[in-house]
Amino acid sequence: MRAIRLHEFGPADNLAPEELPDLTPGPGQVRVAVQASGVHLIDTALRRGEPGPMPAPELPTIPGREVAGVVDAVGADVPGDWLGQRVVAHLGLVPGGYASQAVTDPAKLFALPDGVAFAAAIAAVGTGRTALGILETEPVRAADTVLIPSAAGGLGWLLAQSARDAGATVVALAGGAGKVERLRELGVDHTVDYTVDGWADVVRDAVGEATVVYDGVGGEVGRRSLELLGAGGRLVMFGYSSGEPTQFTTADVIAGGLTVSWSLGARMLALPGGIPGLAGRALERVAAGQWSPLTTTYPLDEAARAHADLEERRAMGKVVLVP
Repeated sequence: MRAIRLHEFGPADNLAPEELPDLTPGPGQVRVAVQASGVHLIDTALRRGEPGPMPAPELPTIPGREVAGVVDAVGADVPGDWLGQRVVAHLGLVPGGYASQAVTDPAKLFALPDGVAFAAAIAAVGTGRTALGILETEPVRAADTVLIPSAAGGLGWLLAQSARDAGATVVALAGGAGKVERLRELGVDHTVDYTVDGWADVVRDAVGEATVVYDGVGGEVGRRSLELLGAGGRLVMFGYSSGEPTQFTTADVIAGGLTVSWSLGARMLALPGGIPGLAGRALERVAAGQWSPLTTTYPLDEAARAHADLEERRAMGKVVLVP
């Protein structure tokens, strides 16, 4: 099989394509002929050897935890009707996704209808489940004015699309003219380039004050977004891709009558079906045409370029490797 392996922590160029022996599913496992592999920002931190939500892996390793493809072999005690099924899976804490084959427990598989593309399924099973968890814990209303930093990312776009479809006014922030233009083409009400000086004034001139900020960026962009909230507004935090969370004080919250929440972790686990339930419902949205994930695909052998583009904010949407 073809796989991307990491032998030493460090820069993206340390990711190298290799030929390895084919995988054999063990008892209670299936093998997936992978047609798409998901790349996550967490993967870049693990590649650098930086532990975070997950410990740094033992080396050498094949990164990646999201795969979609066709079941082409099953181990003992696995029903044979899995063979030939189009599936998507989140491998959990076990890496191995950046490869042309993956083995996993069939309990982690979701069967895919023929109309769901593999790349879209990848966007749903990981990023989509997070987006849906945010929306179920902190729903958007038609009367809302929603500000979304990093709306050109895989998660940000699903939130922007959902807010738009709910009837809310959407302000989509993105870094760079190209991303802003693409979001405009996708039908977002207001698109603003946060790399341009005075972007917050542009938002104020366009919509006045926001009622909701879905913040996965943090840092200066997150802080300025918080300052755009009107009285009684909601700051919904779910990450800080900038490297630091949005800074605020108790005085900020009291003065604006704000609600500040963190939507990951325990709140999502408490939703119906937990994380697997969210993944299933996200896939249902894609299959029903309610969500059209934004994806950028790279050949598997170009995983290093995919990592570099993701770290430098050059990629749009969910980054997907295609063997």
